[in-house]
Amino acid sequence: YYAKASWPEPQFVAALVGDDGLFLTLYRELYYRHMYSQLHPTLEARFRSFENYCDLFNYILNSDGPLELELPNQWLWDIVDEFIYQFQSFCTHRSRLNKRSAEEIELLKANPQVWNTYSVLNVLYSLIQKSSITQQLVAAQDGADAAALAAGEFGARPLYKMLGYFSIVGLVRVHCMLGDYTLALQTLENVDLNNSRGLFTRVTACHVTVYYYVGFAYMMLGRYADATQAFVHILTFVARTKHYHQRAGQFDSVNKKAEQMYALLASCVSLCPTRVDEMVHSALREKYADQQHKVQRGGDEAVEILSELFRFASPKFITPNPPNYDAPEEAVVEPQDFQLKVFLREAKLQLVVPMLRSFLKLYTTMDLAQLAAVLDVGADELRTQLMVYKLRYRQVKWAGGADLLGGEVVPTTDLDFALQQDMIFIAESRVGRRYADWFIRNTNKMQDLINSLETRQKNFIAGVGKPEPAAETKA
Repeated sequence: YYAKASWPEPQFVAALVGDDGLFLTLYRELYYRHMYSQLHPTLEARFRSFENYCDLFNYILNSDGPLELELPNQWLWDIVDEFIYQFQSFCTHRSRLNKRSAEEIELLKANPQVWNTYSVLNVLYSLIQKSSITQQLVAAQDGADAAALAAGEFGARPLYKMLGYFSIVGLVRVHCMLGDYTLALQTLENVDLNNSRGLFTRVTACHVTVYYYVGFAYMMLGRYADATQAFVHILTFVARTKHYHQRAGQFDSVNKKAEQMYALLASCVSLCPTRVDEMVHSALREKYADQQHKVQRGGDEAVEILSELFRFASPKFITPNPPNYDAPEEAVVEPQDFQLKVFLREAKLQLVVPMLRSFLKLYTTMDLAQLAAVLDVGADELRTQLMVYKLRYRQVKWAGGADLLGGEVVPTTDLDFALQQDMIFIAESRVGRRYADWFIRNTNKMQDLINSLETRQKNFIAGVGKPEPAAETKA
């Protein structure tokens, strides 16, 4: 019934729970979350949801001592995640003044504090500060005892610790939505992504969100090799654990994020060809083989394909400041279009790499004029493109550690060349195939097939062994 209707109003529930303030605040959080996911919330409902979040966070942050409240990690993540989602939804709703009535515009103009960017950032930073989670993460590198000492009175409680930790991930998401990718990666400076038992792994949706935004930030900064590494890591995890999450409530959101990351990975691998995990490579080839081939050929068609993949897979960007309410007909630059231009500006320079690589890998030596004739360009222009290739195929690559922005400048493709006068000398470093993963995966498939056949055989034998029903005797 409630799939297409809102939950019972909180005032009707209040009488059943003895007007319990905390229970009603948490109920309203779920009430508005359901409204956002299944219905179309009105502007008044958006205002009330913001006020309810303010009540909830004020109750948590402004108490005299730590609250005696325990909530599951999944629920705590959902609270932070939904808070940011509703902020993004309100910013998009607010920016489309041509679809708002005069009364709604006046209401927006009279309440600039509702879903204000500074208010949202203040909540996230306050949760981080209250929980002392940054100090705990730094101290955790010295051992568990040091982390416990750094936690303090509030940070020792799971409620504050996990809210603070999830707020760090939330800040990464907000900074990416605002287009500040450097600050997004700096926010994770104390989070060890190489730790398979990190706190972000306790909730699958959080795990996927961290790597999605880290990979996207790397891609927007032009570090395609790091973006590829992030996407491949989490897509491998999702592929190997999808059977455990099919019945979970977060399966749909995780699956949607995985589809978006495959599209982003297709863009990164096309712009910066590199070897990826066999399982991910097979899925990627099945989904985006045609698009990758078109991108590698370059030209306007490649730009169009990259634009389509970006629009499908990028997060929903927002404008931090409200529009000019006194001039609703004034043209507003869509943040999605602006970020697309930023991405394409870098991607167009990178397109020379896959295009030249597809020709150079066929030869060991080649005359410059011969390659220019094949590409139908002048010799001087080709020489310039080769220099661009030389510059673009070396990128800063993260080498582990807390600093996600740091790294070493290394070659990102398996093909290099030297240009001596008008002769091109090509060297390709071939990496041996990793047969272990292939044999393990196919051995598992064979074992599943054998188990299935044995089960069918047992069922058949059990059916044959049953006695036939006795025939009715005639009188």
